[in-house]
Amino acid sequence: MSIAQERRLVTEIPGPGSLERLDRKKAHVADGVGTTLPVFIVEAGGGVLVDVDGNHLIDLGSGIAVTTVGNAAPTVVRNVQEQVAAFTHTCFMVTPYDGYVDVCAALAELTPGDHAKKSALFNSGAEAVENAVKIARVATGRDAVGVFDHAYHGRTNLTMAMTAKNMPYKNGFGPFAGEVYRAPMSYPLRDGLTGEQAAARAIDVLDKQVGATNLACLVIEPIQGEGGFVVPAPGFLPALAAWAEENGIVFIADEIQTGFCRTGDWFAADHEDVVPDLVTTAKGMAGGLPLAAVTGRAELMDSVHVGGLGGTYGGNPVACAAALGAIEEMRTEVLDARARELGAIMATRLGELAAQHDVIADVRGRGAMMAIELCKPGTTDPDPVRTAAVSAYCHQNGVVTLTCGTWGNVFRFLPPLAISDGLLGEAFDVVAEAFAATT
Repeated sequence: MSIAQERRLVTEIPGPGSLERLDRKKAHVADGVGTTLPVFIVEAGGGVLVDVDGNHLIDLGSGIAVTTVGNAAPTVVRNVQEQVAAFTHTCFMVTPYDGYVDVCAALAELTPGDHAKKSALFNSGAEAVENAVKIARVATGRDAVGVFDHAYHGRTNLTMAMTAKNMPYKNGFGPFAGEVYRAPMSYPLRDGLTGEQAAARAIDVLDKQVGATNLACLVIEPIQGEGGFVVPAPGFLPALAAWAEENGIVFIADEIQTGFCRTGDWFAADHEDVVPDLVTTAKGMAGGLPLAAVTGRAELMDSVHVGGLGGTYGGNPVACAAALGAIEEMRTEVLDARARELGAIMATRLGELAAQHDVIADVRGRGAMMAIELCKPGTTDPDPVRTAAVSAYCHQNGVVTLTCGTWGNVFRFLPPLAISDGLLGEAFDVVAEAFAATT
């Protein structure tokens, strides 16, 4: 690794070089495109981001769970360089190429279940979710889509309708697609229900408000992402999947943030042996390049007429080469096991913090997808102000942290699986300092 794996601050954050570039951003980039930490990155690798001023920042975000294998992973770089030199595009719908088929074959092997599977490739997670719904509607002849409180599924018109949070994702952008119905999520901190009880509550809402015979699909993140890293109580997902199967409803696992070793399994649904009918993937799939997929039962995938699925850039050959490299890295480095190791380290550190600071109401997550929820002490009232203060301290001291949640009061920790134990420990030293230094 050519980049020193250490936190190194040579200027204030942001430094003069980044501030100068922020002026250019303001002049040329739409204000609607925000940034969490206004530093301009010039190099990255392992668990470190290097900005234009030479600051080395510890990365606890992975570009929102994208650089799972690290930035510039050797196999990804090699594959991309070879593919760029060969050709960058033909459009698979015009003239096909092996890389697309190779990715689909890998997805058939890796995703949950041993049934016959097929895939279609796209550019983004939102595209994958939207196409999964299209497939479910054609396959079932039904229209209704069931989703959950706190869900995030994307920024297209249909996926905005499926997303629960208004600001910033939906505000002012309506009207949205119809036939989307929302059920309560299992949220152990807030509902106190077992997984089976929470599933019964959700099923009752969907049965009464929609009717099982009208539902084309049920779409759920096995662990919610933007909604606050909400981990449903054990038994919730299996109960929903069983109900969907009994009623001819396509069960879709949105594994865009949870997939590809992030949670300590290849897919989060594996944790309870849930086998979805369709799985949507993106983010960590291709080592930083844009690629997404819908993978599912062959008979469902084949229900759509020829030409009904696709897109100009879907399954771009360079992105496919990157995905094959990333999957090779995950297998070779046994990154599902590495995610469990990192998760154990983070759970210990976060548990210690929770014992010291009663603003931390919950520690949750799985593998290298961990979170803490901040609430006013002794209550479940969200505390987004303290959350923002802690995050700002981390940023100023060289640690990239991300917040999320319906109320903006959740810290999510998504380190690259290439990060060292020592670097992760140093990052959490800064997080601990942040809690001690803020009120």
